[in-house]
Amino acid sequence: MATGQINVSVENIFPLIKKFLYSDHEIFLRELISNGTDATLKLKHLTNVGDAKVEYGNPIIEVKIDKEGKKLHIIDQGLGMTADEVEKYINQIAFSGAEEFLEKYKDSAKDSGIIGHFGLGFYSAFMVASKVEIITKSYKDEPSVHWICDGSPEFTLEPSDKTTRGTEVILHIAEDSLEFLEDYKIKELLNRYNKFMPIPIKFGTRKEKIEQKKGEFVESENKEEIFTEVEVDNIINNPNPAWTKLPTELTDEDYKSFYHELYPMQFEEPLFQIHLNVDYPFNLTGILYFPKLGSDLQIQKDKIQLYQNQVYVTDNVEGIVPEFLTMLKGVIDSPDIPLNVSRSSLQSDAAVKKISNYITRKVADKLKSLFTENREEFEKKWNDIKIVLEYGMLSEEKFYEKAGAFVLFPTVDDKYYTLDELKENLKETQTDKDGKLVVLYAGNKEAQHSYIEIAKEKGYEILLLDSPIIPHLIQKIEGDNQNLTFVRVDSDHIDNLIKKEETTISKLSDEEKESLKTVLEGFVPKQKYSVQLEAMDSQAAPFIITQPEFMRRMKEMSQSGGGGMFGMGNMPEMYNLVVNTNSDLASNILNTEDKTTQEGLVKQALDLAKLSQNLLKGEELTAFVKRSFEMIK
Repeated sequence: MATGQINVSVENIFPLIKKFLYSDHEIFLRELISNGTDATLKLKHLTNVGDAKVEYGNPIIEVKIDKEGKKLHIIDQGLGMTADEVEKYINQIAFSGAEEFLEKYKDSAKDSGIIGHFGLGFYSAFMVASKVEIITKSYKDEPSVHWICDGSPEFTLEPSDKTTRGTEVILHIAEDSLEFLEDYKIKELLNRYNKFMPIPIKFGTRKEKIEQKKGEFVESENKEEIFTEVEVDNIINNPNPAWTKLPTELTDEDYKSFYHELYPMQFEEPLFQIHLNVDYPFNLTGILYFPKLGSDLQIQKDKIQLYQNQVYVTDNVEGIVPEFLTMLKGVIDSPDIPLNVSRSSLQSDAAVKKISNYITRKVADKLKSLFTENREEFEKKWNDIKIVLEYGMLSEEKFYEKAGAFVLFPTVDDKYYTLDELKENLKETQTDKDGKLVVLYAGNKEAQHSYIEIAKEKGYEILLLDSPIIPHLIQKIEGDNQNLTFVRVDSDHIDNLIKKEETTISKLSDEEKESLKTVLEGFVPKQKYSVQLEAMDSQAAPFIITQPEFMRRMKEMSQSGGGGMFGMGNMPEMYNLVVNTNSDLASNILNTEDKTTQEGLVKQALDLAKLSQNLLKGEELTAFVKRSFEMIK
């Protein structure tokens, strides 16, 4: 038996380890299982290339709880270690690595933003253990050894009677960490961190019914007797998850069942998936799923899981996955993402930038092929995915460049156009007298129904654009397309929205118009409405309320963040009251000498116009209803 001191300059590194990583002390299990996995995979490689003259077999990793002895065992059937290797890897390398790590990060403590502690490996055991033992036998023909350390820099190393290849780590769980002796806790950690590790992980056993062979049971009416119950290893992980396979090996059904494996509580099917698979200039595999999203920007993010060689790291993939795609679900696995760095340096890391750009490009290419291969299906899914794509166009220039090929603009009649198709289809009817193409749109089909109908009567096409970020997006598209403007259908009278050469002649003279305007302004609240007289078709509505496109758009952009003019979100709502000078009502108001009757006509007409814009509410609505009943009784 030998005793010795671990070569560390910090008098007692273990309390520091415990204190520093305390907020994340659950990772000890992930680290120890990762070490066991590495040892097993290395052995597989050595047997494959002929350097290890042993039978690889079907090794597993086992996790066992000894509640009475307050011990947790992690057992692998991998390479194992000789006494010299224990000295080198455990006493020297592991702890010098620990020291270096602590030295580097001790000032930044828990908020250092470190998203992975890989490489801290073995010594993370001391976060939960008062004493750690290693019993190990190498695949080489050398004696097995037993290493013991009680959390001080002193250790003992002695021979062991272990006869099978591999390593067993025994943690004597500390009093403040007894939760790690509970089945449910270990199960939860294995499920979170090790669900897709490449080596089977056994945690206990379970009962399974198997069909007996003929001759082992008597023919019977009772079908149950055909089966017998046996105890089998409870393997908690899936060592060959879908993302480790080639897309050609998987069916749509495989992708869906993997989605439910990732999100057991998710009952809706994903719309489609994108399989990522690249090995140059970096390694990355993964599957991203498009769930049904609708128009809500407040979607729960952090649903993409980041793995490194099938070991779970985090579900905060900000910086690695372009922001607009963080609304998706799925898995990304890359050994090339530096995990022991802070978030800010992660975002400026060149390899990570390449990964982010690759993911953007791959998603754009997949969307284009889905659109090309089956446009009808793509159109059906449009409303469920549009928010991600529109956000992508705004936030990622590279995505914006490719998006023209598949981003759609739906009409109120459920037709779908790409931007190029839109320009082509509308140029005949919707180009104004200055040669500008005017794209009319509605934000709400019901609320803007009367305006949509008026525009349709003119033979115009109206888009239905109802995402919260639409004002920002159309601003960007207008900036990149000269002679193209988007105008909401209720922002002015239709003849003003698309000005043509012909003008309608007003029945009223200029003096009469002046008088009418004075009368109206006497009854219409100035702080909310700007009165505007227009000569329109005599059959058109006498009073129409509109909201100027520029003001409304800036206000919306201000409210949805990231644009608009300073403080516009708090500005009061301003509307135009467009009065048709060719309507009978305009003439009646002008020719009525009784002020009370005049006021009644103006108020009733204004309220009707407000009602059509869904602006009549509360006290005003009550007064309007009462007044209307008075008029018809």
